[in-house]
Amino acid sequence: MSTQSYLIDTNIIIGLEDNHTVKPAYAKFSQLAAKHKVDVLVHEAARDDINRDKDVARRTISLSKVDKFQILEKVKGVTKDDLQQAFGRIRKHNDEVDATLLHALSINASDFLVTEDQGLHERAQKHAPDLANRVLFIADAAQLLTTTYEPRAVPIRHVADVSAHTIPITDSFFDSLREGYPEFNEWWKTKCVAERRPCWVVYDNDEIAGLIVRKDETGANTDATHKAQKILKICTFKVSPEKRGIKLGELLLKKVLWFAQKNDYDLAYLTAYPDQDALIALLEFYGFEKTGTKGSDGELVLERSFSNTQLTRIDGTSVYETDRRSYPRFVADAGVRGFVIPIKEDYHDVLYPDLRDARQPDMFRDTGHGSGPKRPGNTIRKVYLCRAPSNLGPPGSVLFFYKGKSIENPSQALTAVGILDDVSLATSTKDLMKLTGGRSVYSEKELEDYQATVDDPVKVINYLLVDYIDPPILLDELQDTGIFAGHPPQSIIELKGGRLRKALDRCNFGFPL
Repeated sequence: MSTQSYLIDTNIIIGLEDNHTVKPAYAKFSQLAAKHKVDVLVHEAARDDINRDKDVARRTISLSKVDKFQILEKVKGVTKDDLQQAFGRIRKHNDEVDATLLHALSINASDFLVTEDQGLHERAQKHAPDLANRVLFIADAAQLLTTTYEPRAVPIRHVADVSAHTIPITDSFFDSLREGYPEFNEWWKTKCVAERRPCWVVYDNDEIAGLIVRKDETGANTDATHKAQKILKICTFKVSPEKRGIKLGELLLKKVLWFAQKNDYDLAYLTAYPDQDALIALLEFYGFEKTGTKGSDGELVLERSFSNTQLTRIDGTSVYETDRRSYPRFVADAGVRGFVIPIKEDYHDVLYPDLRDARQPDMFRDTGHGSGPKRPGNTIRKVYLCRAPSNLGPPGSVLFFYKGKSIENPSQALTAVGILDDVSLATSTKDLMKLTGGRSVYSEKELEDYQATVDDPVKVINYLLVDYIDPPILLDELQDTGIFAGHPPQSIIELKGGRLRKALDRCNFGFPL
């Protein structure tokens, strides 16, 4: 990605450098510009303007602040008349400085001009409308830097985004890594800590339960077999052996897959030893493939490609299998059916803890006491139990989950989308325990409360969570757009034709459907 450059007006220098508290937008701009090595320039004309200040002490201080930035020199031969003809009437020296800044922008000496001067914004809009979109207020500049360089946030509850230097290397979580890799401590200090590599960590009662260390690479500097342009390397992927029963591996992998898809990576990869059967099986389930080996000990390289193109059917492969291996993308052509599944607030909060309002005092009611996950509520593979008489379509059908009238927002809205795996009928509590298996977010007592019998079986719906609809589609919109023909559903309904297409188009998942 090419580096952007920002030409800042004198009022921005004052906002950044005077002796008052720096406002958040100024601080954010300065922080991101430094972090991503963005050029921040001050025009020579602005420095000349400061030199006209007759207050010697103030002029000296102002010039010392200007000298902290790169200076953009004036273009020789550009006259006041030239500037006035291009950028409007010049009545005073400040107008000439403004026009000079716009001229620098017009010849692409800088990508953007940042100013809080409303008059300069108006001059650009009136006399240089083609440049007006490149003249930014400081808050807009900070937001543009965020959008351009910062990874798109992928909020998943219980997964903390931290820097490696914040994690104590002495933690017993790392003991097995040290045993298998004697140089681990040195690698952690010289690579992870020194480079402040970003990490995803799952804490359970303040103990590290799972960890991913990640790194951005390009095809010119990678161990991946496929030399893609934008590569996400998973340097470390580890779940504490004592915690593996709560699906933390899938929770962390969900973070990887969502992050890579939403941030336009071409490839994600990691290495694993052949005896890491559980990890390899999990990765292959979601489309990772063994592409080679590394070193003399048979360490496997596993890679997974990503794309923002429309996912289509593959001959000889079921729609569900195609969806699973390309997760979170999914096939949504005219042959795929769609269904709405109504869900009550309590069950919605259990299945989708990411969406629960974190301000709720009972935020761990589905996880037991203490902080951190105790059940796989926010994993990919999920199970929903109901007694709805309606049938569902084949595997690969699209499921829209409709949260009914609720105390907490969103209320009466489509909130989440899944891909159907299979549907079974449980005729006893024992059946329910078997069929829900490792996907269950329900306690044994909750399964018993369903009182499943042969005469009154419980429908077990296994599916993959694709993503959350942001913002949720509220009832008024559902009715106004015709996605719902009338009142909200009390049982499972099918969305057909145009109604399904409208719902899909509204999801805004970042890839075409």
